[in-house]
Amino acid sequence: MTRAEDRPAFYAGGAGTGGMRDWVTLLHPPYTAWHLSYVAIGAALAPHFAAWRLGGTLVAFFLAVGVGAHALDELAGRPLQTGIPGAALVTAAGVGIAGAVVAGLLYGGLRLLPFVVVGAVLVLAYNLELGRGILHNGVGFALGWGAFPVLTGYYAQDFRLGTAAVLAAAAAFFLSLGQRALSLPARTLRRRTQSVHGRLVHRDGGQVDLDRNVLLGPLEGALRAVAGGLVMLAAAMVASRL
Repeated sequence: MTRAEDRPAFYAGGAGTGGMRDWVTLLHPPYTAWHLSYVAIGAALAPHFAAWRLGGTLVAFFLAVGVGAHALDELAGRPLQTGIPGAALVTAAGVGIAGAVVAGLLYGGLRLLPFVVVGAVLVLAYNLELGRGILHNGVGFALGWGAFPVLTGYYAQDFRLGTAAVLAAAAAFFLSLGQRALSLPARTLRRRTQSVHGRLVHRDGGQVDLDRNVLLGPLEGALRAVAGGLVMLAAAMVASRL
């Protein structure tokens, strides 16, 4: 079994055989929960709240982001080292994104059409690096995986936007920039770094030998903590509206 420190991500538990654990790894569980929490936060801020509308919006985002976007990401170079066949990944991406589009149009029709179109464009443009990768950067990620879910969660409640939605979307935008700033070096250390050698010398003379695990610890610890905190915050906000 692959050692924890040698896995392509801290949440990766698959064996690279294409089995169920590979599929779970594909979903990026902590990050998917992180981004779905933005949907819930947006919905909980809306003047009129209906749990069933939030449930439908969460399902649509899970299909588009949790399944579709992550399947496309795995097709591009196998960053998570799963053994899921390429055809299965293509199918998962198509079904996930198409399912989200259909769900949005069935629920909101023309009123939700702009959000459906923008969502599909964001997923495809970011993960396929369309337009010379114009959206495949920190700003594109923060817009598509941070601000957009908040705005959609709010708007899907009663097809209106308000000041609270814009402010929360801005918060999600900056939180997503922070997420990417932590996750990029963490991915580099896990997937592209063979070894790290160095020493940290304190002013009092104390020393700490640096290796890959020492550098990964605070990065992934922060990612785990913020993911858990946002999920709990979203749950509390939703609970307050029930």
